[in-house]
Parts: sequence; C-alpha cells; structure tokens
Amino acid sequence: MVQKALFVCLGNICRSPIADAVFQHIVKEKGIAEQWAVDSAAIGGWHSGSRPDSRARKILENHNIPYNGRARQIEEEDFKEFDYIFGMDENNISNLKDQAPRGSKAKILLLGDFDPEGDRIIRDPYYDSGTDGFEKCYQQCMRSCTAFLEQL
Repeated sequence: MVQKALFVCLGNICRSPIADAVFQHIVKEKGIAEQWAVDSAAIGGWHSGSRPDSRARKILENHNIPYNGRARQIEEEDFKEFDYIFGMDENNISNLKDQAPRGSKAKILLLGDFDPEGDRIIRDPYYDSGTDGFEKCYQQCMRSCTAFLEQL
C-alpha cells in the first residue's frame, strides 16, 4: 500500500519543496520509494507554476538532491488523497485545519514536531539574503523527515 505525504508552506517555493525533495531522497535511500507518493503545495496561489526559489534549488543541488517540482496551491481533494499533510509553522497548521473539508482523511502535522533537536518551526528563509537560512531549513527538514519515517 502506498502512503502519501504532502508538504505545505505559504508559497511552495522555499520550505515545502525542500521538505518534499528531502523526503523523496530519504525514502529512495532507504529503498522504500515505491511505498510513498510525495508532493508539496502552498497555502496561497501567488507562485503557482513557478520553480522553487533559486536559493532553495542551490541548497538541494549542493546536497545532490534532484528536484523539478513546480509550485501549486493546496486543493480540497488533497485532504482526501494524502495520508499526511505537513505544515512548516503554526500559521500553516491553522490554515490547513481551517481548509480541511469534513471527512478529511489526512493527518495534519507540524513537520518540526518530529525534529529530535526540538526545532519545531521550520525556518522560513524567503526574506533572507544569501543561503544560510535555506541550509538551516534543509537541515531541519532532513532531521524531521528522517525521524518521522523512523517513528512509523
């Protein structure tokens, strides 16, 4: 049985594509990629169709993690389709819970709740200059996604 995970942030160009790519990379490394369908989405549709921020792409490249997804906005169907929907911060979680239709099967989870270092809010590097915040976001996603998979 394939399990489905969706990673969500505000615009789907920084945090959620990094989390999406990291999760796909980890399940591939563990040899369980065929057991997972993974995607990412945005709370808002401002960047729909866009590639991730160039700094996010650079960080993934630096870690040899391929990614060619494009931003999209979360849809009502996602709540019925995915088993897990991960928000990156409390605002994402609040928005997701407000948008979830009645009878939604998805478990809405804060990705950072799985971070063994207790770093609950995934760093939003959008307004940063440079890539340091993106690297921090990457490290948080790596720890959180790894821990989530180990807890299953």
